[in-house]
Amino acid sequence: MHFSSDINRPPYEADDAYLQVTSGCSHDACVFCTFYKDAPFKASPMEEIVSDIRELAIHGARYNRIFLQGADPFILSSKRLHEIADLIHEHLPWVKTIGGYARVDNLANKSVEELRELAKMGYGGFYFGIETGDDFLLKRMNKGYTSDVIIEQMSKLGEAGMDFVGNFLGGLGGRGYGPSHARETARVSNIIRPTMIYASQLTLFPDTPLMQDVWAGKFAEATEVERFEEMQEFLRCITVPTVFKAEHVTMPSPIRGNLPEDLDRMTSELQQLIDRGEAWLRNYRSQVHGL
Repeated sequence: MHFSSDINRPPYEADDAYLQVTSGCSHDACVFCTFYKDAPFKASPMEEIVSDIRELAIHGARYNRIFLQGADPFILSSKRLHEIADLIHEHLPWVKTIGGYARVDNLANKSVEELRELAKMGYGGFYFGIETGDDFLLKRMNKGYTSDVIIEQMSKLGEAGMDFVGNFLGGLGGRGYGPSHARETARVSNIIRPTMIYASQLTLFPDTPLMQDVWAGKFAEATEVERFEEMQEFLRCITVPTVFKAEHVTMPSPIRGNLPEDLDRMTSELQQLIDRGEAWLRNYRSQVHGL
């Protein structure tokens, strides 16, 4: 198998098979991110993809899902994605769905009709690293697009009938910014209607521009209590039905459920974390050394 980086996937994709179709990240400029720094962006040669699919057919278990590797494999053209799906279904006929990580701007080269056809071929459940719907933070974190672009591009998925996951990155605005970040991201989420919202918490590492801003006094991290109060506010502001999961390593205990049915339970569980106090929560975070 050809892998330029370590396997990267959300926790809930642990039982999938993995196939690299791109390396690195097409953007690679978010100021908080350390992923994919070991491999420049490129599309995998088709001969490598064919070889890896055949290897999965010979040696792999009968996985129901393929989670494509690379930071944003959905950047590939619809034509290339069709070719890859055809190969998967030819050699791995037991595979039912195909997903991966994605960026919002990966949708710019795809029409609603193209997305509809890709959904018919099994593509779906892509994890979009939206992180925030707040325009100040989108610019501050150098995400490469605005909230209007998120709404314009992500709405195409709903029209096409393709399910997707949207990420919410708690603490992204730093100290004192949580409520605004929560409300703005919920506003966008209510418009684009993700099938699932996956929440995690900002964790800074030394080799990022954002950590340099911390050292220079230009960015103050949110307190631990602020982070969970922010998540409570976010949940209260979601008005569309969706699945919510916050089960990342950055969470002391997982919070998961369906909205709106489980809103009270999940906000109560978050309150239990808040009640443990800043010191206990900070001690937990100090033990998180990798994502």
